[in-house]
Amino acid sequence: MRALWTGVVASVMALAAMVPQAAAAAGDSVSFNMVPSAGAVSCLKTTARGKVTVSDLGPIQNMHVEVFDLPPSTDFTLFVVNTPTAPFVPAWYQGDLTTKANGKAVLDVTGIFSHETFVLLPGVPAVPVELDHLGIWFADPRDAANAGCAETPTPFDGDHVAGIQVLNTGNFPAAKGPLLNIK
Repeated sequence: MRALWTGVVASVMALAAMVPQAAAAAGDSVSFNMVPSAGAVSCLKTTARGKVTVSDLGPIQNMHVEVFDLPPSTDFTLFVVNTPTAPFVPAWYQGDLTTKANGKAVLDVTGIFSHETFVLLPGVPAVPVELDHLGIWFADPRDAANAGCAETPTPFDGDHVAGIQVLNTGNFPAAKGPLLNIK
């Protein structure tokens, strides 16, 4: 009986060693701010801003995005981008935020948001391009105009008809975006 019990314990321990363990522990997160985009500074409140917290969940991350003092009851889109300013691309669509009457909104997305986030550009060989910045756009050019911003259409929405960028991570160097800090 003792030999059977020892065999069972050894088998359980061996199986546990083969199962990937989540690497997240208390404090395994990075927070950073988003700032108003140059093209939107004149039409946003001076207190408009974003706060992002990326938490490590092991093989993936959760990105928690909060925005403050944006135009109320307005739809916005979030993208992970190569550079915080134009031309932005390549870009990866993450989701939508809708502000409440107080200009606040929250979005949580799960994926890979780290120094390993990249896309491959076509070619032989394919060229990897880091995606280490974030940008938030008006989801509709009319919403931008209603807020006193330029009604310039951009492709940064699911229907490819969005407004101008309102927040970005331009407070970080172009080649060293905040997602590079997540290992």
